[in-house]
Amino acid sequence: MKIFYKVMTYLVFPVIIVGLVYLIYESVMEPVRFNKEVERRTEVSIDRLKNIRTLQEAYKSKTGRYISTTDSLIDFYHNGTITIVKQIGSMDDSIAVARKLVKREIIEVAVKDTLLKNKAHVIDSIKYIPFSGGRLVQMESVVKQVSGVNIPLFEAVIPYDDLLIGLERQLIINLKAEKEDMGRYPGLKVGDINNPNNNAGNWE
Repeated sequence: MKIFYKVMTYLVFPVIIVGLVYLIYESVMEPVRFNKEVERRTEVSIDRLKNIRTLQEAYKSKTGRYISTTDSLIDFYHNGTITIVKQIGSMDDSIAVARKLVKREIIEVAVKDTLLKNKAHVIDSIKYIPFSGGRLVQMESVVKQVSGVNIPLFEAVIPYDDLLIGLERQLIINLKAEKEDMGRYPGLKVGDINNPNNNAGNWE
């Protein structure tokens, strides 16, 4: 019997204690690791949605409407043009103005030579949700009547269910519930096809 107590005291109990300490540590650290990973993935995704917004706004300035698919947006970047007004001379120079030496020229320039030049290598991937294994950013555009005026709108969204694939499911559920309780979209979103918001992102 004494041997049994010694075995329990010197071998079994220490193992149990170590196991309990480990479980407590993991219960504390798992949400910490989850939040850090959410922050990392969110940062990459926000940059992607900002790129989409930049191209959408350029397309609207040229056509008066937004694009409904990311493939068309990528094609616009590679093959489209935008109009730029180039001013020759300064309107502050009264002599030049009087002599009609100040003038403006309207020129067409390639989108890829003007916008997101330092991000050309990632443009083809803007349709994919980061860390999702190839799932697509959900994008939609509409023309909606607001106060009797037709207003072009678009939105692009990245749901947490796609962005956070591979992370602890219960923590994802908790995060989604938290956002929904606040009346916010459970994920990342830029623009809004139901409520005009000047193409703001829900992280701003």
